[in-house]
Amino acid sequence: MNIAVIGTGYVGLVTGTCFAETGNNVVCVDIDSAKVERMRNGEVPIYEPHLDTLFERNVKAGRLTFTTNIEDVVEDAEIIFLALPTPPGEDGSADLSYVLGVASQLGGLIKDYKVIVDKSTVPVGTAEKVRAAVAEKANVPFDIVSNPEFLREGFAVDDFLKPDRVVVGLSSQRAQKVMEELYKPFVRQGNPLIFMDEKSAELTKYAANAFLATKITFMNEIANFCEKVGADVDQVRIGIGTDTRIGKRFLFPGIGYGGSCFPKDVQALAKSGEDNEYNFAILDSVMRINNEQKTVLFNPILNYFGGNLKGVRIAIWGLAFKPETDDIREAPSLYMIEKLIGAGAEVVAFDPEAMDNVKGLLGDRIKYASNAYEAVDNADALFICTEWQVFRTPDFSILDEKLNNKAIFDGRNLYDLDKMKELGYHYKSIGREVVTNKSEVPANGQA
Repeated sequence: MNIAVIGTGYVGLVTGTCFAETGNNVVCVDIDSAKVERMRNGEVPIYEPHLDTLFERNVKAGRLTFTTNIEDVVEDAEIIFLALPTPPGEDGSADLSYVLGVASQLGGLIKDYKVIVDKSTVPVGTAEKVRAAVAEKANVPFDIVSNPEFLREGFAVDDFLKPDRVVVGLSSQRAQKVMEELYKPFVRQGNPLIFMDEKSAELTKYAANAFLATKITFMNEIANFCEKVGADVDQVRIGIGTDTRIGKRFLFPGIGYGGSCFPKDVQALAKSGEDNEYNFAILDSVMRINNEQKTVLFNPILNYFGGNLKGVRIAIWGLAFKPETDDIREAPSLYMIEKLIGAGAEVVAFDPEAMDNVKGLLGDRIKYASNAYEAVDNADALFICTEWQVFRTPDFSILDEKLNNKAIFDGRNLYDLDKMKELGYHYKSIGREVVTNKSEVPANGQA
Protein backbone atom coordinates (compact mmCIF):
# COMPACT_ATOMS: atom_id res chain seq x y z
CA MET A 1 0.00 0.00 0.00
CA ASN A 2 1.05 3.60 -0.50
CA ILE A 3 1.09 5.44 2.81
CA ALA A 4 1.83 9.03 3.79
CA VAL A 5 2.79 9.89 7.37
CA ILE A 6 2.62 13.57 8.16
CA GLY A 7 4.89 14.40 11.08
CA THR A 8 8.15 12.62 11.89
CA GLY A 9 8.21 12.95 15.63
CA TYR A 10 8.45 9.92 17.87
CA VAL A 11 5.12 8.41 16.80
CA GLY A 12 5.32 9.36 13.15
CA LEU A 13 8.80 8.02 12.53
CA VAL A 14 8.18 4.71 14.31
CA THR A 15 4.85 4.34 12.50
CA GLY A 16 6.29 5.07 9.07
CA THR A 17 9.33 2.84 9.55
CA CYS A 18 7.30 -0.12 10.81
CA PHE A 19 4.77 0.12 8.00
CA ALA A 20 7.65 0.16 5.50
CA GLU A 21 9.07 -2.92 7.20
CA THR A 22 5.98 -4.90 6.14
CA GLY A 23 6.42 -3.98 2.48
CA ASN A 24 4.42 -0.78 2.18
CA ASN A 25 5.71 2.30 0.38
CA VAL A 26 5.87 5.07 2.97
CA VAL A 27 6.58 8.75 2.50
CA CYS A 28 7.11 10.77 5.68
CA VAL A 29 6.43 14.49 5.60
CA ASP A 30 7.92 17.10 7.91
CA ILE A 31 8.21 20.89 7.68
CA ASP A 32 11.72 20.82 9.22
CA SER A 33 13.91 20.76 6.12
CA ALA A 34 17.13 20.16 8.08
CA LYS A 35 15.58 17.15 9.80
CA VAL A 36 14.31 15.77 6.50
CA GLU A 37 17.76 16.12 4.98
CA ARG A 38 19.31 14.27 7.91
CA MET A 39 16.84 11.41 7.50
CA ARG A 40 17.47 11.28 3.77
CA ASN A 41 21.13 10.86 4.63
CA GLY A 42 20.34 7.90 6.85
CA GLU A 43 20.37 9.60 10.24
CA VAL A 44 17.70 8.63 12.77
CA PRO A 45 16.82 11.83 14.71
CA ILE A 46 15.59 10.07 17.86
CA TYR A 47 16.97 7.31 20.05
CA GLU A 48 14.80 4.22 20.13
CA PRO A 49 16.19 0.67 20.37
CA HIS A 50 16.10 -1.26 17.06
CA LEU A 51 14.65 1.66 15.11
CA ASP A 52 17.96 2.42 13.42
CA THR A 53 18.19 -1.10 11.94
CA LEU A 54 14.70 -0.98 10.43
CA PHE A 55 15.18 2.61 9.30
CA GLU A 56 18.40 1.84 7.44
CA ARG A 57 17.01 -1.28 5.81
CA ASN A 58 13.87 0.40 4.48
CA VAL A 59 15.58 3.59 3.34
CA LYS A 60 18.04 1.45 1.34
CA ALA A 61 15.16 -0.55 -0.12
CA GLY A 62 13.42 2.64 -1.23
CA ARG A 63 10.28 1.87 0.78
CA LEU A 64 10.87 4.74 3.25
CA THR A 65 11.39 8.24 1.88
CA PHE A 66 11.10 11.79 3.21
CA THR A 67 9.90 15.14 1.95
CA THR A 68 8.95 18.60 3.16
CA ASN A 69 6.24 18.97 0.52
CA ILE A 70 2.84 17.59 1.44
CA GLU A 71 1.61 18.08 -2.11
CA ASP A 72 4.14 15.50 -3.31
CA VAL A 73 2.56 12.65 -1.38
CA VAL A 74 -1.20 13.18 -1.42
CA GLU A 75 -1.92 12.03 -4.97
CA ASP A 76 -0.44 8.53 -4.61
CA ALA A 77 -1.25 7.88 -0.96
CA GLU A 78 -4.12 5.54 -0.20
CA ILE A 79 -3.86 6.20 3.54
CA ILE A 80 -2.68 9.44 5.16
CA PHE A 81 -1.64 9.31 8.80
CA LEU A 82 -1.63 12.47 10.90
CA ALA A 83 1.13 12.04 13.49
CA LEU A 84 1.29 15.64 14.58
CA PRO A 85 1.99 17.22 17.98
CA THR A 86 -0.92 18.05 20.28
CA PRO A 87 0.90 20.01 23.01
CA PRO A 88 -0.95 21.10 26.14
CA GLY A 89 -2.26 24.63 26.17
CA GLU A 90 -2.09 26.90 29.18
CA ASP A 91 -5.41 25.48 30.42
CA GLY A 92 -4.29 21.87 29.97
CA SER A 93 -6.33 21.21 26.84
CA ALA A 94 -4.72 19.56 23.82
CA ASP A 95 -3.73 22.06 21.12
CA LEU A 96 -5.28 20.77 17.88
CA SER A 97 -4.01 23.58 15.65
CA TYR A 98 -1.41 21.38 13.91
CA VAL A 99 -3.88 18.56 13.28
CA LEU A 100 -6.69 20.79 12.06
CA GLY A 101 -4.33 22.92 9.99
CA VAL A 102 -3.07 19.90 8.06
CA ALA A 103 -6.62 18.52 7.77
CA SER A 104 -7.74 21.74 6.12
CA GLN A 105 -4.75 21.62 3.79
CA LEU A 106 -5.55 18.05 2.81
CA GLY A 107 -9.12 19.01 1.96
CA GLY A 108 -7.84 21.21 -0.84
CA LEU A 109 -5.37 18.60 -2.12
CA ILE A 110 -7.17 15.25 -2.31
CA LYS A 111 -8.51 14.37 -5.77
CA ASP A 112 -9.85 10.87 -5.05
CA TYR A 113 -10.91 8.72 -2.10
CA LYS A 114 -8.53 8.74 0.87
CA VAL A 115 -8.49 7.29 4.35
CA ILE A 116 -7.20 9.98 6.72
CA VAL A 117 -6.08 8.57 10.05
CA ASP A 118 -5.63 10.43 13.34
CA LYS A 119 -2.56 8.80 14.89
CA SER A 120 -1.97 11.70 17.25
CA THR A 121 -3.38 11.51 20.77
CA VAL A 122 -6.45 13.71 20.59
CA PRO A 123 -9.49 14.51 22.75
CA VAL A 124 -12.88 12.94 22.25
CA GLY A 125 -14.63 14.57 19.31
CA THR A 126 -11.49 15.39 17.32
CA ALA A 127 -12.43 13.07 14.44
CA GLU A 128 -15.55 15.16 13.87
CA LYS A 129 -13.46 18.33 13.79
CA VAL A 130 -10.97 16.79 11.37
CA ARG A 131 -13.80 15.57 9.16
CA ALA A 132 -15.31 19.07 9.08
CA ALA A 133 -11.92 20.68 8.31
CA VAL A 134 -11.31 18.33 5.37
CA ALA A 135 -14.90 18.54 4.09
CA GLU A 136 -14.78 22.33 3.92
CA LYS A 137 -12.47 22.14 0.90
CA ALA A 138 -12.77 18.56 -0.39
CA ASN A 139 -14.91 17.64 -3.40
CA VAL A 140 -14.27 13.88 -3.26
CA PRO A 141 -15.23 11.14 -0.79
CA PHE A 142 -12.94 10.43 2.18
CA ASP A 143 -13.06 8.74 5.55
CA ILE A 144 -11.66 9.82 8.90
CA VAL A 145 -10.29 7.12 11.19
CA SER A 146 -9.06 7.31 14.78
CA ASN A 147 -6.15 4.91 15.34
CA PRO A 148 -4.44 5.76 18.66
CA GLU A 149 -0.92 4.49 19.33
CA PHE A 150 0.10 2.53 22.41
CA LEU A 151 3.87 2.72 22.05
CA ARG A 152 6.16 2.56 25.07
CA GLU A 153 9.32 4.56 24.63
CA GLY A 154 12.21 2.12 24.71
CA PHE A 155 9.99 -0.67 23.35
CA ALA A 156 8.19 1.15 20.54
CA VAL A 157 9.38 -1.01 17.65
CA ASP A 158 8.33 -4.23 19.36
CA ASP A 159 5.05 -2.65 20.45
CA PHE A 160 4.26 -1.65 16.88
CA LEU A 161 5.33 -4.87 15.18
CA LYS A 162 3.77 -7.14 17.83
CA PRO A 163 0.93 -5.12 19.37
CA ASP A 164 -1.16 -6.31 22.31
CA ARG A 165 -4.09 -4.89 20.37
CA VAL A 166 -4.83 -2.42 17.60
CA VAL A 167 -7.68 0.01 18.24
CA VAL A 168 -9.40 1.55 15.22
CA GLY A 169 -12.31 3.99 15.43
CA LEU A 170 -14.39 4.51 12.29
CA SER A 171 -17.90 4.61 10.87
CA SER A 172 -17.30 3.31 7.34
CA GLN A 173 -17.15 -0.25 6.01
CA ARG A 174 -14.93 0.97 3.17
CA ALA A 175 -12.39 2.38 5.59
CA GLN A 176 -12.59 -0.75 7.75
CA LYS A 177 -11.54 -2.95 4.83
CA VAL A 178 -8.54 -0.69 4.18
CA MET A 179 -7.47 -0.75 7.83
CA GLU A 180 -7.93 -4.53 8.06
CA GLU A 181 -5.62 -5.02 5.08
CA LEU A 182 -3.05 -2.60 6.49
CA TYR A 183 -2.85 -4.21 9.94
CA LYS A 184 -3.22 -7.85 8.90
CA PRO A 185 0.57 -8.52 9.07
CA PHE A 186 0.73 -7.20 12.64
CA VAL A 187 -2.02 -9.37 14.17
CA ARG A 188 -1.25 -12.74 12.58
CA GLN A 189 -0.76 -14.32 16.03
CA GLY A 190 -4.32 -13.53 17.00
CA ASN A 191 -3.94 -10.34 18.98
CA PRO A 192 -7.13 -8.36 18.51
CA LEU A 193 -7.80 -5.75 15.87
CA ILE A 194 -10.62 -3.89 17.62
CA PHE A 195 -13.05 -1.75 15.64
CA MET A 196 -15.24 0.77 17.42
CA ASP A 197 -16.66 4.25 16.91
CA GLU A 198 -14.28 7.19 16.65
CA LYS A 199 -15.13 8.78 20.02
CA SER A 200 -14.61 5.51 21.88
CA ALA A 201 -11.24 5.01 20.17
CA GLU A 202 -10.13 8.51 21.11
CA LEU A 203 -11.15 7.99 24.74
CA THR A 204 -9.53 4.55 24.87
CA LYS A 205 -6.06 6.11 24.52
CA TYR A 206 -6.66 8.68 27.24
CA ALA A 207 -8.29 6.13 29.53
CA ALA A 208 -5.37 3.70 29.17
CA ASN A 209 -2.70 6.27 29.97
CA ALA A 210 -4.70 7.85 32.78
CA PHE A 211 -5.24 4.42 34.37
CA LEU A 212 -1.53 3.55 34.21
CA ALA A 213 -0.58 6.96 35.62
CA THR A 214 -3.06 6.37 38.44
CA LYS A 215 -1.60 2.92 39.13
CA ILE A 216 1.92 4.38 39.36
CA THR A 217 0.74 7.19 41.60
CA PHE A 218 -1.17 4.82 43.88
CA MET A 219 1.99 2.77 44.43
CA ASN A 220 3.96 5.91 45.18
CA GLU A 221 1.35 6.83 47.79
CA ILE A 222 1.63 3.34 49.29
CA ALA A 223 5.43 3.69 49.30
CA ASN A 224 5.25 7.00 51.13
CA PHE A 225 2.89 5.47 53.68
CA CYS A 226 5.23 2.50 54.11
CA GLU A 227 7.91 4.90 55.28
CA LYS A 228 5.53 6.27 57.91
CA VAL A 229 4.61 2.90 59.39
CA GLY A 230 7.78 0.90 58.83
CA ALA A 231 6.48 -1.40 56.09
CA ASP A 232 8.50 -2.41 53.01
CA VAL A 233 6.95 -1.38 49.71
CA ASP A 234 8.82 -4.12 47.84
CA GLN A 235 7.02 -6.75 49.91
CA VAL A 236 3.69 -4.98 49.46
CA ARG A 237 4.29 -4.75 45.70
CA ILE A 238 4.91 -8.48 45.45
CA GLY A 239 1.93 -9.22 47.65
CA ILE A 240 -0.56 -7.32 45.52
CA GLY A 241 1.12 -7.91 42.15
CA THR A 242 0.46 -11.64 42.31
CA ASP A 243 -3.26 -10.89 42.38
CA THR A 244 -4.26 -11.44 38.73
CA ARG A 245 -6.88 -8.71 39.03
CA ILE A 246 -4.08 -6.20 39.67
CA GLY A 247 -1.08 -7.59 37.79
CA LYS A 248 2.65 -7.06 38.30
CA ARG A 249 3.32 -4.18 35.93
CA PHE A 250 3.44 -0.48 36.83
CA LEU A 251 3.74 -1.27 40.55
CA PHE A 252 7.32 -0.13 41.04
CA PRO A 253 7.48 2.98 43.24
CA GLY A 254 9.76 5.85 42.40
CA ILE A 255 10.01 9.59 41.90
CA GLY A 256 7.01 9.95 39.65
CA TYR A 257 6.16 9.53 36.01
CA GLY A 258 7.21 11.85 33.20
CA GLY A 259 7.59 11.72 29.44
CA SER A 260 5.54 12.88 26.51
CA CYS A 261 2.34 10.91 27.19
CA PHE A 262 1.25 10.42 30.78
CA PRO A 263 1.53 14.04 32.00
CA LYS A 264 -0.05 15.50 28.87
CA ASP A 265 -2.78 12.90 28.52
CA VAL A 266 -3.88 12.95 32.14
CA GLN A 267 -4.04 16.73 32.02
CA ALA A 268 -5.96 16.71 28.73
CA LEU A 269 -8.50 14.14 29.96
CA ALA A 270 -9.10 16.16 33.11
CA LYS A 271 -9.63 19.27 30.97
CA SER A 272 -12.01 17.38 28.66
CA GLY A 273 -13.98 16.42 31.74
CA GLU A 274 -14.10 20.04 32.82
CA ASP A 275 -15.27 21.12 29.36
CA ASN A 276 -18.10 18.58 29.61
CA GLU A 277 -19.04 19.52 33.18
CA TYR A 278 -17.50 16.40 34.68
CA ASN A 279 -14.95 16.51 37.48
CA PHE A 280 -12.24 13.83 37.26
CA ALA A 281 -11.39 14.18 40.95
CA ILE A 282 -9.08 11.16 40.86
CA LEU A 283 -7.04 12.68 38.02
CA ASP A 284 -6.68 15.96 39.90
CA SER A 285 -5.17 13.99 42.77
CA VAL A 286 -2.91 11.99 40.44
CA MET A 287 -1.45 15.16 38.92
CA ARG A 288 -0.91 16.84 42.29
CA ILE A 289 0.68 13.79 43.90
CA ASN A 290 2.92 13.09 40.92
CA ASN A 291 4.25 16.65 40.91
CA GLU A 292 5.10 16.32 44.60
CA GLN A 293 6.67 12.89 44.10
CA LYS A 294 9.22 14.17 41.59
CA THR A 295 11.08 16.00 44.34
CA VAL A 296 10.28 13.70 47.27
CA LEU A 297 13.99 13.01 47.85
CA PHE A 298 15.02 16.65 48.05
CA ASN A 299 14.36 17.02 51.78
CA PRO A 300 16.20 13.79 52.67
CA ILE A 301 19.23 15.10 50.76
CA LEU A 302 18.92 18.50 52.41
CA ASN A 303 18.59 16.96 55.87
CA TYR A 304 21.58 14.67 55.33
CA PHE A 305 23.71 17.76 54.78
CA GLY A 306 22.38 19.54 57.86
CA GLY A 307 19.96 21.79 56.01
CA ASN A 308 22.59 23.51 53.88
CA LEU A 309 23.46 22.49 50.31
CA LYS A 310 25.66 25.44 49.40
CA GLY A 311 28.80 24.11 47.80
CA VAL A 312 27.63 20.49 48.04
CA ARG A 313 28.39 18.47 44.91
CA ILE A 314 25.59 16.07 43.93
CA ALA A 315 26.15 13.45 41.23
CA ILE A 316 23.06 12.45 39.26
CA TRP A 317 22.76 9.17 37.41
CA GLY A 318 20.00 9.32 34.81
CA LEU A 319 18.33 12.29 33.15
CA ALA A 320 15.79 10.73 30.77
CA PHE A 321 12.31 10.21 32.20
CA LYS A 322 12.81 6.44 31.78
CA PRO A 323 15.55 4.12 30.51
CA GLU A 324 16.05 3.27 26.82
CA THR A 325 15.08 6.72 25.61
CA ASP A 326 16.60 10.19 25.29
CA ASP A 327 13.27 11.86 26.13
CA ILE A 328 13.49 14.37 28.97
CA ARG A 329 9.98 15.79 28.74
CA GLU A 330 8.61 16.16 32.27
CA ALA A 331 11.54 14.11 33.56
CA PRO A 332 11.79 14.06 37.38
CA SER A 333 15.53 14.75 37.06
CA LEU A 334 14.82 18.24 35.76
CA TYR A 335 12.62 19.10 38.74
CA MET A 336 15.24 17.83 41.19
CA ILE A 337 18.04 19.68 39.41
CA GLU A 338 16.13 22.94 39.77
CA LYS A 339 15.62 22.32 43.48
CA LEU A 340 19.25 21.35 44.04
CA ILE A 341 20.86 24.24 42.21
CA GLY A 342 18.29 26.59 43.70
CA ALA A 343 19.57 25.52 47.13
CA GLY A 344 23.16 26.22 46.12
CA ALA A 345 24.29 22.70 45.24
CA GLU A 346 26.59 21.90 42.34
CA VAL A 347 25.23 19.17 40.04
CA VAL A 348 27.21 16.87 37.77
CA ALA A 349 25.16 14.43 35.71
CA PHE A 350 25.48 11.42 33.45
CA ASP A 351 22.92 9.70 31.23
CA PRO A 352 23.67 7.20 28.44
CA GLU A 353 21.44 8.97 25.89
CA ALA A 354 19.80 12.15 27.18
CA MET A 355 22.84 14.37 27.81
CA ASP A 356 22.55 16.44 24.63
CA ASN A 357 18.87 17.14 25.24
CA VAL A 358 19.59 18.35 28.76
CA LYS A 359 22.50 20.47 27.55
CA GLY A 360 20.15 22.10 25.07
CA LEU A 361 17.76 22.92 27.89
CA LEU A 362 20.04 23.75 30.83
CA GLY A 363 23.31 24.67 29.15
CA ASP A 364 26.13 25.16 31.65
CA ARG A 365 23.89 25.43 34.72
CA ILE A 366 25.07 21.91 35.58
CA LYS A 367 28.15 19.88 34.68
CA TYR A 368 28.16 16.77 32.50
CA ALA A 369 30.27 13.64 32.90
CA SER A 370 31.40 11.29 30.16
CA ASN A 371 30.53 8.21 32.21
CA ALA A 372 28.90 7.19 35.48
CA TYR A 373 32.11 7.00 37.49
CA GLU A 374 33.34 10.38 36.32
CA ALA A 375 30.08 11.85 37.61
CA VAL A 376 30.69 10.62 41.16
CA ASP A 377 34.33 11.72 41.27
CA ASN A 378 34.67 14.05 44.28
CA ALA A 379 30.87 14.17 44.68
CA ASP A 380 29.37 14.47 48.15
CA ALA A 381 26.42 12.17 47.34
CA LEU A 382 24.88 10.20 44.48
CA PHE A 383 21.27 10.70 43.41
CA ILE A 384 19.72 8.13 41.03
CA CYS A 385 16.91 9.38 38.80
CA THR A 386 16.62 6.83 35.97
CA GLU A 387 16.86 3.03 36.19
CA TRP A 388 19.22 2.42 33.28
CA GLN A 389 20.57 -1.14 33.34
CA VAL A 390 24.15 0.17 33.51
CA PHE A 391 23.41 1.63 36.96
CA ARG A 392 22.06 -1.59 38.47
CA THR A 393 25.35 -3.34 39.24
CA PRO A 394 28.05 -0.70 39.72
CA ASP A 395 31.49 -1.41 41.11
CA PHE A 396 30.99 -0.20 44.65
CA SER A 397 34.73 -0.23 45.31
CA ILE A 398 35.05 2.54 42.72
CA LEU A 399 32.15 4.43 44.28
CA ASP A 400 33.80 4.09 47.70
CA GLU A 401 36.97 5.59 46.29
CA LYS A 402 35.40 8.47 44.38
CA LEU A 403 32.53 9.61 46.61
CA ASN A 404 33.38 11.94 49.47
CA ASN A 405 30.53 10.37 51.47
CA LYS A 406 29.07 6.90 51.15
CA ALA A 407 25.62 8.32 50.49
CA ILE A 408 23.14 7.28 47.83
CA PHE A 409 19.66 8.68 47.34
CA ASP A 410 17.87 6.26 45.03
CA GLY A 411 14.69 7.33 43.29
CA ARG A 412 14.27 3.95 41.58
CA ASN A 413 15.06 1.40 44.35
CA LEU A 414 17.90 -0.23 42.43
CA TYR A 415 19.86 -1.74 45.31
CA ASP A 416 19.33 -4.37 47.96
CA LEU A 417 19.00 -2.99 51.47
CA ASP A 418 21.10 -5.72 53.07
CA LYS A 419 23.91 -5.07 50.63
CA MET A 420 23.82 -1.35 51.37
CA LYS A 421 24.05 -2.15 55.08
CA GLU A 422 26.96 -4.49 54.47
CA LEU A 423 28.78 -1.85 52.42
CA GLY A 424 28.21 0.82 55.06
CA TYR A 425 26.23 3.29 52.95
CA HIS A 426 23.71 5.88 53.91
CA TYR A 427 21.01 4.72 51.51
CA LYS A 428 17.63 6.38 51.10
CA SER A 429 15.21 4.85 48.59
CA ILE A 430 11.44 4.98 48.13
CA GLY A 431 9.06 3.23 50.54
CA ARG A 432 11.78 1.20 52.27
CA GLU A 433 13.89 1.36 55.40
CA VAL A 434 16.55 4.06 55.41
CA VAL A 435 19.96 2.46 55.71
CA THR A 436 22.33 4.71 57.58
CA ASN A 437 25.69 4.62 59.28
CA LYS A 438 25.02 6.45 62.51
CA SER A 439 28.69 7.34 62.97
CA GLU A 440 29.21 8.94 59.59
CA VAL A 441 29.32 12.69 59.12
CA PRO A 442 29.05 14.22 55.64
CA ALA A 443 32.36 15.44 54.24
CA ASN A 444 31.20 19.04 54.48
CA GLY A 445 30.77 18.50 58.22
CA GLN A 446 27.28 20.05 58.37
CA ALA A 447 25.30 17.07 59.67
